Amino acid sequence: MKCLFTAALVQLCVMTLPAGAQDILILGEIHDNPHHHAVQAERVMDLQPKALVFEMVSPDRFYGEVVPEYRSPTGLQDYLDWDASGWPDFTMYHPIFDAAPDARIYGAHVPGDAAREAASRGVAAAFGNGAMMFGLDDPLPENQQVAREALQAAAHCDALPDEMLAPMVEIQRLRDALIARAAIDAFRATGGPVAVITGNGHARKDWGVPALLARVADAPDMHVVGQTEDDAPLQGGFDEVVSSPVQPRPDPCLAFQ
Repeated sequence: MKCLFTAALVQLCVMTLPAGAQDILILGEIHDNPHHHAVQAERVMDLQPKALVFEMVSPDRFYGEVVPEYRSPTGLQDYLDWDASGWPDFTMYHPIFDAAPDARIYGAHVPGDAAREAASRGVAAAFGNGAMMFGLDDPLPENQQVAREALQAAAHCDALPDEMLAPMVEIQRLRDALIARAAIDAFRATGGPVAVITGNGHARKDWGVPALLARVADAPDMHVVGQTEDDAPLQGGFDEVVSSPVQPRPDPCLAFQ
């Protein structure tokens, strides 16, 4: 057990695994919760991975490179065009980069044109070569398709027309697949360990990134951490769930009214 204090001086106590206990450590998050990023930074510091995969980073910025020593936090933020990305404040993410300064960085963000292709032509067409490795050319089981469409409807406050739900699921499948590809590329290039920084929805073991990685020949060992708030249940199956204080936030459905 290791206890740490977040920037908000809230004590968090989390179980830590010895470095090397897994080939790939997948660290979920609720994107705007700073406590979750503090936990991620602590885990990355403990593991000292040879590579870090970020859902939030574009692969045209980093795909196997180390952040140059001369690049300041502000310079890195500018280089990543973070302020235009829509992700929460970079100050929450920068300590994760700092925790493993020698790690190679792999971006796994889905560009807009690829997302549009997934929505219109399906995930396999948008992913391209290697789609079969992750089973992207197969339709989802019906019960999973229904469940994933329901999640998309709820995430968008039931404001999406029904015909948009299946395309949104295809985009999410593409996000899972690009993160999985970056993780396996990073592992094969470095020998691991690799840490993956992503949202809880992509970290879930039942159908997210871990499920895709499990399909790969000689699949690497994985440990999957989900992060919740105030002990709320977390769906999807995780090896470990860490709870942090809830992050106050406005009602997201106000944007759809």
